Amino acid sequence: MKKLLFLLLFVLSLSLHAQRILKEKERAVVIDDILDDRLTNLLPNLMDMAGIDMWVVISREYNEDPVIKTMLPATWLNARRRTILLFYRNREKNNIEKLAVARYNVGKNIESAWDKEKEPDQWKRLMQLIIERHPNKIGLNFSKDHNIADGLDKTDYDEFMSNLPKKYKSKVVSAEQLAVRWIETRTEREMVIYNQLVAITHDIIAEAFSEKVITPGITTTKDVEWWMRQKVTDLGLETWFHPTVDIQRAKEELASHLYSFSSRPEDMVISPGDLLHCDFGITYLRLNTDCQELAYVLKAGEKGAPQFLIDGLKEGNRVQDFLTTNMVGGKTGNQILAKSLSDAKNVGLRPSIYTHPLGLYGHSAGTTIGMWDSQGGVMKDDGENYPLNTNTVYAIELNTSITIPEWNRDIRIMLEEAGFYGENGFRYVNGRQTELLLIPRVKKHQGN
Repeated sequence: MKKLLFLLLFVLSLSLHAQRILKEKERAVVIDDILDDRLTNLLPNLMDMAGIDMWVVISREYNEDPVIKTMLPATWLNARRRTILLFYRNREKNNIEKLAVARYNVGKNIESAWDKEKEPDQWKRLMQLIIERHPNKIGLNFSKDHNIADGLDKTDYDEFMSNLPKKYKSKVVSAEQLAVRWIETRTEREMVIYNQLVAITHDIIAEAFSEKVITPGITTTKDVEWWMRQKVTDLGLETWFHPTVDIQRAKEELASHLYSFSSRPEDMVISPGDLLHCDFGITYLRLNTDCQELAYVLKAGEKGAPQFLIDGLKEGNRVQDFLTTNMVGGKTGNQILAKSLSDAKNVGLRPSIYTHPLGLYGHSAGTTIGMWDSQGGVMKDDGENYPLNTNTVYAIELNTSITIPEWNRDIRIMLEEAGFYGENGFRYVNGRQTELLLIPRVKKHQGN
């Protein structure tokens, strides 16, 4: 009850102090309370939907299954020795057992079910628990299509199967659907917190793309990247990838998509008239953000960005609208991609869409809605056979190419924002960029 009250006070603080970042001890309380809610209230429903009544998650220290990393309490930074978790869903009794074949409880949620003095062999104890419950389906984390659901290593799989009684071997199935749903599904509490995460991300970008950080003619793109990285560290947060900042300007040819990933100049001096672009994300309370925004560096005498850049951003927003309108539950990533690209091209846009799931991981579990180098869809992968589900978050990542006669060239309007798909459809978690950031900010002066 005390922890629930703490969480409610924390949620209230989000609206009162948007930039308040919790201390480590406070974070642990929130993380564990959310984990308790997920294991107690979310997991049973997910197991029912997947048709799996027993889920066995096995991992060893420093070689953690991506799933088990999301189930450990806040004070566990890694698995210990060999950690085996067993979840048994009894629909008749409408309960779920959360057991650890370990010598100690795994936090407050998962109870130890192994007394080594009575049964020295960990595998034998696991088999006893399985036989006692006589499950219909035993889910293990192996998968061809979903990397996050493929965390069971060969050694542990071989040990499990060699110890499992013969009559249960036919009951072993891939837990990929259950694992993906566990990773991708966001709870109501998590979404309240997610809003703050994205707000913090937006605030850091806004400060990075301002005169507080950038002095045209002196500051380089690398300077801004490292400022962002340091800002995250100073706030007590983490980033799951190194920030990038790049420039598009007049009299330069449009580079390939690889420009944004590997062949981009690393240290360009920022000058008036430049269009800046960043790719930036943070990790906080076990959730991740991923955001791309644009800024314009004012020339002497300019009060705003050129109209052609303002119009370009609007075209980027239109591509976003086509994509998010086509995000319909039950559709696969390839279906959403094809319809969105077709709709955008039919009105004369030149889009490229490469949207990915976002949540407990930066490139998380869910359906794939395009890749920058697979605009025809992804084959034999989650974009083809896995649908869009409700209560999920996606990085709405895309671009559109536009022609700028004033620069005698094409440029790309590259955008990325966190979006939530729920029972009532799509919404942005914390808004999206609809106006270019200006460097320096234009200040309104009073008087003549």
